[in-house]
Amino acid sequence: MLGLPTTATAPFCPSEVKGSIQVAAGAPLWRRILQFAGPGLLVSIGYMDPGNWATAIEAGSGFGYQLLFVVLLSSLAGMALQCLAMRLGIVTGQDLAQLSRSRYGVGTARVQWVLAELSIVATDLAEVLGCALAFHLLLGVNLTTGIILTAFDTIIVLGLKGQRFRHLEAIMLGLIVTISGCYLVELILIKPHWPDVAAGFLPSWDVVSQREPLYLAIGILGATVMPHNLYLHSSIVQTRQVSGSNGKAAAIRLTRIDTVVSLSLALMVNAAILILAAAAFHETGHTGVTEIQDAYRLLEPLVGTGLAAILFGVALLASGQSSTFTGTIAGQVIMDGFLQVKIPCWQRRLITRALALVPALIGVLMLGDKAVGKLLVLSQVVLSLQLPFALWPLIRFTSDRGLMGEFANGRSTRMLAWTLFCVISAANLWLLLQLLA
Repeated sequence: MLGLPTTATAPFCPSEVKGSIQVAAGAPLWRRILQFAGPGLLVSIGYMDPGNWATAIEAGSGFGYQLLFVVLLSSLAGMALQCLAMRLGIVTGQDLAQLSRSRYGVGTARVQWVLAELSIVATDLAEVLGCALAFHLLLGVNLTTGIILTAFDTIIVLGLKGQRFRHLEAIMLGLIVTISGCYLVELILIKPHWPDVAAGFLPSWDVVSQREPLYLAIGILGATVMPHNLYLHSSIVQTRQVSGSNGKAAAIRLTRIDTVVSLSLALMVNAAILILAAAAFHETGHTGVTEIQDAYRLLEPLVGTGLAAILFGVALLASGQSSTFTGTIAGQVIMDGFLQVKIPCWQRRLITRALALVPALIGVLMLGDKAVGKLLVLSQVVLSLQLPFALWPLIRFTSDRGLMGEFANGRSTRMLAWTLFCVISAANLWLLLQLLA
């Protein structure tokens, strides 16, 4: 009889897959771009998870296309910060968690570890709710049953034991294609007014001068950059074999392409959610749609076909299920980096999912369907609190010439990074104060 694995295994354990993907130095440019493509896909899933859906739906239904420029600017900020994380991993050969442990005191590192773990659990809570809601909408089961069903994704982790990292990247590509395809068909069915969509991408400070749209704009910004993604990205870029200064420079250039393209896909998905809500709800006078399940139920009568609602549910399921992979890898990165501890991947998945299931079940049993929106907000609050503790060391490390050498941040990059740190931290603090008021 086959027993459960007792050690951390590929493709979820960073040490098992480090340098495992061969890169042909003399290959044509297009082939080398493909060889470096993949890590950005895993990171991009965090930019389109169910935690972003409620905010985008409320923004679109309440204010039409006017807040699309916030989605664009938030995604550009995410690209800049993820590029810092990937450069740190490629240049130093260590991830953000490992460097934090080695360069800060034990007490500081332990606090960072606890906060990083909380960010993973908060993210997984959003994924649990997303999957549970998708099961509820597509299969007709109640939310409690849907939450319980999400516990079985540990089997998927066990099934991928010992597989190559490229297989995992291919699965993530499949999930992203599924989400993107669903929204493409929905937009074709709904037929938004594209000149108005284009106008929504132009910054308008008049729009965010009022309290309610400003609140939603900050919510979009606060939910975009995920703390665990910074740890994750700095680790998984090390799956490619690179050596020497020239090799690192080429790796940074090619990985930057992967990052920008992958997060551009996430940008399009997030924009599509807001456009869908604007066209289907705002344009038809339904300006008070704030819950994901309300959006699902309104799509069929408003669009005139049940296909739009079904595609919405399928995209939600694919978005929620993605955390099975990214959450497991990020958890291993953080445990290994901060504590130098490795456990079997199925145990890591089970612990994270169990910690997310408890508040999800308690919330649904006490509040019913209303718990989904409230718990999604809670997950974003937890993430907002943790983000500065990941951004601060990231910017400090990448600006350290003794650590990064010729690849250290230049003056303009430092100014941009610290500006983003201040803006995102202030936005998250303001959002938190509004939620607690």
